[in-house]
Amino acid sequence: MSIVQKIRTFLSSSQGRKLTSQAQQQLSKPENQQKLRDLASRFKRR
Repeated sequence: MSIVQKIRTFLSSSQGRKLTSQAQQQLSKPENQQKLRDLASRFKRR
């Protein structure tokens, strides 16, 4: 089984769906969006 297949299997499991939902909730918060933009800009500067 390839790594992509393993990831797809995990994401379709109940635990994967729960983690996906939690991630979406966290990403909907403006402060977390700003943290991600800051992190991305640090990588772009390199």
